[in-house]
Amino acid sequence: MEAGGEEFAIGVVISAKTTLGEEFEGQIVAFDRPSNLLVIQEGVGRAERGERRNVRVLKANYIREFSVVSKGDDPLDPASCMLDLNSIYAREDAALRQAEIEAERIGVGVTPEAQSIFDALSKTLPVQWDKTDIVVMKEVRVRSPYLPENVNGGTAAANERVKKVIDFERKRLHSRVPGQFS
Repeated sequence: MEAGGEEFAIGVVISAKTTLGEEFEGQIVAFDRPSNLLVIQEGVGRAERGERRNVRVLKANYIREFSVVSKGDDPLDPASCMLDLNSIYAREDAALRQAEIEAERIGVGVTPEAQSIFDALSKTLPVQWDKTDIVVMKEVRVRSPYLPENVNGGTAAANERVKKVIDFERKRLHSRVPGQFS
């Protein structure tokens, strides 16, 4: 774990300057020699137990110079690690919910043009996929081949709004890449 003849030993607190001129101090948590990645936890010694700290992951060759400040405690010792598991689980749940929401916005078995129309409609109206149909405001349905004449259901005003967006998006797609969406 050497950089210019010096050690990147786990637990050592270093003061470093990057090749971009950024200066920081932190404890080395991990070093992966094959990828040359260094994991440094900042704020060691200054932060209270349980307080948030920044963690940097950077290539060791981006460190221009460093000096060893002290030898800290083992950063991976489970007895001294403080993790807020409830916070971690809450972030995981939120990320999973967001991924599910984003996945529902991707049409399965539809053309790129259909996805573009869906995306255009979703900018101003609530939309969802029902197999290969686009359902707008839970009342207007757009069926393949996603032309204005394939819009049905809902109020006349809602139909006209959806038809207008579809017509505009189709024109935009055809002007961008002539012949691709014919």
